[in-house]
Amino acid sequence: MAHAAPASGMPRTPIGPGTGTGTTALPDVFGARTHLIAKWAVPVSIGLVYGYWAAANQRSGGPITGWNILFGFVTAIVFIALYAGVRALASRMRREVHALLWAAFAGCAMGFLVNQAGCSVLYSAGVSLAVAAGFFAVLFYRYYTHEDAEGHHIG
Repeated sequence: MAHAAPASGMPRTPIGPGTGTGTTALPDVFGARTHLIAKWAVPVSIGLVYGYWAAANQRSGGPITGWNILFGFVTAIVFIALYAGVRALASRMRREVHALLWAAFAGCAMGFLVNQAGCSVLYSAGVSLAVAAGFFAVLFYRYYTHEDAEGHHIG
């Protein structure tokens, strides 16, 4: 591979977090207000997409009706409420339960979408379990490598 050579006279010290420059954490680029807005804007956006997806699955390409729109918005509201509840509850749990709670939420959400597409309950449950198992494996690994046994962030 071709890499740019450093200019002569330039120091070759690495720059960044944890590289000996005295900083160990990434800087907080956004302010508290931006974090507060994102804390609610992201779940609402995801919930609206989820509600649209569920409504589209339920109508199976048919005409959009008032009941279908209502179903989409109710699904979005329930998704946002459950997401907020899981987010508030999961951070207080140990890493195993934390990962299990998010995995159960993701598995149930995907199983509901598959069920709305008209698939059998057995197929929906299988997809739900597969998604939950994948989420659990990834999240448990993340929490295991980034938290201590009590759930406090390492480093």
